[in-house]
Amino acid sequence: MSSLSHLKKLDWWLVLIVAIIVGMGIASFYNIGPRAPDFMKRQAVFLAIGMAIMLAAAFFDYRIFKNFSLASIVIYLIATVLLLFALASQEIRGVSSWIILKNLTFEPAELAKLSLIILLAKYFSQKHVEIYHARHILASAVYALIPAMLTFSQPDLGSVIVLFSVWLAMLFFSGIKRRHLLVILMVGIIIATIGWFAVLKPYQKDRLVSFINPYLDPRGSGYNILQAKTAIGSGRWFGIAFNKKVPQRTLVPEPYNDFAFANFARKFGFAGILALIILFSLLMSRIGSIAARTDNNFAKLFSLGFLTLVFAHVSINTSVNLGLLPITGIPFSFLSYGGSHFITLMIGLGIIQNIRTSLR
Repeated sequence: MSSLSHLKKLDWWLVLIVAIIVGMGIASFYNIGPRAPDFMKRQAVFLAIGMAIMLAAAFFDYRIFKNFSLASIVIYLIATVLLLFALASQEIRGVSSWIILKNLTFEPAELAKLSLIILLAKYFSQKHVEIYHARHILASAVYALIPAMLTFSQPDLGSVIVLFSVWLAMLFFSGIKRRHLLVILMVGIIIATIGWFAVLKPYQKDRLVSFINPYLDPRGSGYNILQAKTAIGSGRWFGIAFNKKVPQRTLVPEPYNDFAFANFARKFGFAGILALIILFSLLMSRIGSIAARTDNNFAKLFSLGFLTLVFAHVSINTSVNLGLLPITGIPFSFLSYGGSHFITLMIGLGIIQNIRTSLR
């Protein structure tokens, strides 16, 4: 297949949808603080780099992962080693989540999520006939547990939740029996109970308590949640972006990352939120369509695993901003500022584009 015909087979609507969402995120940063212009320029650069990486990945034959176990294992091992390096690196705000190279930072937990999807897609596509055997469920759990434990040690509870969400979803898509899934959920509840008493640190418990009732400490642990709700409510129907009478400053901490949704809602109101929901629905439906049309289990499982990754980030971040979940500190896919998560997503989209070009 020539390069031109390959490009024609790409899903350019998917590319356009992503570009619009990222563009809306950049627009929401406008005039919210002294560093806004810098963040806007950097995110625009990330968009350009991400698009180039996605196109490059679209020419990478995904069947290398499908046909050769070593390829998926190597990616997984690289991500695991990078997580170890992050633990040994300099802390930023008490967290060892980044590898720092001069002015560049990289969060290996994002690569770990993508590598887990690739590895599980390969493993489940090989074992799909006998996936109901406990040994295969346990083996896949170990694959998820290794990066989850390293990520939890950073500590990054949000990424741990995403990793296990991906594992559970891919188990479900691979055809696990319902009783096995029920046992896993029960074990998860037991582990969560033990973790509350023996593992979670005081500040993590405070986040949970403030999530249940932020008014117990409105100027302390409950402050961020209350401010996020206020920001979302202040957006009303059409937001404040075009209202010169209202100060454009942000009401939330981390408006570029953890509370990007609250900042976006304040800027563009309910109309903006509705547009965002429509765009993400289109994005997920197109990825789901590719998964439904593919003729092999690896491609199907990878596409559905990637879909789960995006859905988990969007739903968890939105729920945190609305006060429905405790603060976890994970970005809103394509809307939040940052290179690590965005570039990883674009690599994943590139692989999905390559899957699409192989459809008959």
